[in-house]
Amino acid sequence: MAAKTSASPAGRPFDRQAMLKEAGATGLVIFALAFGLLGFRTLDVPGGIDIQYRFGDVAAAVAIGIVGRIALILLRERRPLPVLLTAPPLAVVLLVVLLSKFLFGPETGAELMRFLPFESLVVMWAILIVIVVLGLRAARVHTHMTSVMTAEERDARMDRIGAKVQRAARLLGPLLLGIAVVFPFLPFADRRLLDIGILVVTYIMLGWGLNIVVGLAGLLDLGYVAFYAVGAYSFALLATGLDVSFWVALPFAGLMAATAGVLLGFPVLRLRGDYLAIVTLGFGEMIRIILLNWYEFTNGPDGISGIPRPSFFGLALFKRNVADGHAFHELFGLEFTPIHRIIFLFYLILALALVVNIFTMRIRKLPVGRAWEALREDETACRSLGINPRNTKLTAFGIGAMFGGFAGSFFATRQGFISPESFTFIESAVILAIVVLGGFGSQIGVVIAAILLIGLPEFFRELQQYRMLAFGMAMVLIMIWRPAGLLAHREPTIRLFGKGRAKEAEP
Repeated sequence: MAAKTSASPAGRPFDRQAMLKEAGATGLVIFALAFGLLGFRTLDVPGGIDIQYRFGDVAAAVAIGIVGRIALILLRERRPLPVLLTAPPLAVVLLVVLLSKFLFGPETGAELMRFLPFESLVVMWAILIVIVVLGLRAARVHTHMTSVMTAEERDARMDRIGAKVQRAARLLGPLLLGIAVVFPFLPFADRRLLDIGILVVTYIMLGWGLNIVVGLAGLLDLGYVAFYAVGAYSFALLATGLDVSFWVALPFAGLMAATAGVLLGFPVLRLRGDYLAIVTLGFGEMIRIILLNWYEFTNGPDGISGIPRPSFFGLALFKRNVADGHAFHELFGLEFTPIHRIIFLFYLILALALVVNIFTMRIRKLPVGRAWEALREDETACRSLGINPRNTKLTAFGIGAMFGGFAGSFFATRQGFISPESFTFIESAVILAIVVLGGFGSQIGVVIAAILLIGLPEFFRELQQYRMLAFGMAMVLIMIWRPAGLLAHREPTIRLFGKGRAKEAEP
């Protein structure tokens, strides 16, 4: 017997049976994923490895997924009252339990926290945030019952938000730059935060470099890590084999990476879409395999160690005692501390990233930049306008690869050791995810995405076993909700009419 249906506030029939089927399918998917990821855990024990079974966590994940899916379906069908009545009390109870050690003492708090479905406090806080968001969403739907926003209206609204953020970036950019400049001297800026800052800015620079190829020229590149590796190995081999300083080897590393980008560009001149992505993916794997197997030249899987650190523009070294030359702390009359080198590395990668940003913002207004955007929109129309797609693609691959080479040389001098394991496909995927999440062609979007994907996970090391699962889930959600990226709005590079004439031309 079919389940009864009733009219929803939006005028559509509400099928409870379809809701239960959809929630059940969600539970099956979560069970298939969680059984292998959460159901078993290996522990190091004396004499071997022990397997810990966590089927309770699997059951909790499935139950939470089913309930959450039902809540989303109710909100989608404009029936927010059950969610609105359930979410606030549940959030209050969960918050009290999480803070029970501070509210009721350690012993009582430990007893109450035994009832939590997961042992990880970070996971429970994340669940609390999701419950609060669902409650707020239910309240908004309840107060706007008569207004149903379609997918087109939602996309248009996000475009307006993106346009406002892009305009606000003119003020937000200098503000973020000012914060970055004073960041090393803030009271809470310790070695760990500086290392995280260096990592985030490095990925921002890589994202801006790939944004030229993917965001501006529209060429899907899945092997961008190859240029990163070419730059790193170029500097490492010059520094260790010929004793070349960082400042001399940096332009050469960028040149070698740009050459690799042009060499990649020639075979893919006639390829588009998925075929282009497959070829670039193969190129990235080819570079990694060459670095792994050419032992006489790259030292193979052993990597290259002893890579020298950068000097202070050739004037001083960041060491306590320097036999020939000056030490940094002696040159400026400071007390020696290892943090000086970390601060200098932070400013170095910040300067390199700013060079990439300024160059990109300038070149996109030049004819070659407009040719990239024309190629991205329609290659056939681009060719009909007299633009040479071959040269346009090669310049995009070459310039984007050059910036990847610069970042690779910095990575080598910062780490002091590199190996092929540092340049796997997952690095290309992360860099591409930053560009996609931020919005194709959006410079400020790359910054926000790098902070979300690189910076935040560093503060949640407790979730390292769920990191890739959360990463994949975030990308799936962004592809469903906002395929063009968070800040995908693009201001026209050039206008044929001024604002006044454009308004007059409107019908």
